[in-house]
Amino acid sequence: MRSLDSFPRISLGLFPTPIHRLDNISSFVGTNVYIKRDDLCGLALGGNKIRKLEFLLADAKEQGAELVFTTGGAQSNHAMLTAAAAGKLGMKCILILKKRGVTACRGNQLLEKLMGTEVHFLDTDDYADIYAEMDRVGKSLGMTYYKIPCGGSNALGSLGYVSCAREIRDQGFRPDALICAEGSGGTMAGLALGAKLFLPGTRVHGMMVDTDPFDRITPELMRAAAGLLEADLEISSADFTLRDMCGPGYAIPSPEGNTAVSLMASQEGIFLDPVYTGKAFAGLLAMAKEGAFRPEDKVLFLHSGGAGGLFAVDMD
Repeated sequence: MRSLDSFPRISLGLFPTPIHRLDNISSFVGTNVYIKRDDLCGLALGGNKIRKLEFLLADAKEQGAELVFTTGGAQSNHAMLTAAAAGKLGMKCILILKKRGVTACRGNQLLEKLMGTEVHFLDTDDYADIYAEMDRVGKSLGMTYYKIPCGGSNALGSLGYVSCAREIRDQGFRPDALICAEGSGGTMAGLALGAKLFLPGTRVHGMMVDTDPFDRITPELMRAAAGLLEADLEISSADFTLRDMCGPGYAIPSPEGNTAVSLMASQEGIFLDPVYTGKAFAGLLAMAKEGAFRPEDKVLFLHSGGAGGLFAVDMD
């Protein structure tokens, strides 16, 4: 198998991120709940995209790119973090975002304004339109450009969370269950593949916060990332579990998610967001209520960031 360390990678975050037990939450749910603080990885407001961008922007640099494009919804955490990382590396970043969600100067839009990021909105639901617009703008500028997909969720980006699974092992932690939000697929695919490689016995649970066919997307990304690693593995949907936590829709707060955000804030002083981590934590709480965990289990929750969303979305 090819080593993760053989891939070009640019250091953008402060790793390893800490793991610690949530004592009050553990008492509340009746099992041992731990948190992996990828919200504390250093750049901007932190979050899961930094691990992906370490691989993706290294690839962009190797290809001689001067300009980076990416996309997402109006309040995309990934887009904001791509802009922050590109600026740190002296690269121009243009965000071409779907005109969906809160486009006012709040949340991540405010952060992008502070960074001087060029943002275009496109009134479309089709990412093919977005990527075509990237090509049009890039060619009009005459710059060598690099396109990063929504969420950084391709095979190369997924390696960031294969690496995270290895990091968890190297921290001496072996969870029985590992829980994360699934919004574009790359984080979940990387963790599920990483668990197969580095954390045998750990079951990865993805909490779906969008309506995409993640039962198909996740194993496809896992296979593609395994191909990059030259890892001879049998991969199927049996390697992970998925739970629908989308609620009223993507980027629309749910009552369960809002309750979970408040519980984490009041009991542990940790802020989740209403779009991703709040809904994912609500899924953990639902699993615990259903008896999915034994009292002696170690359940690890990935805090994948997204604090900007708290200041953009109405949670009433």
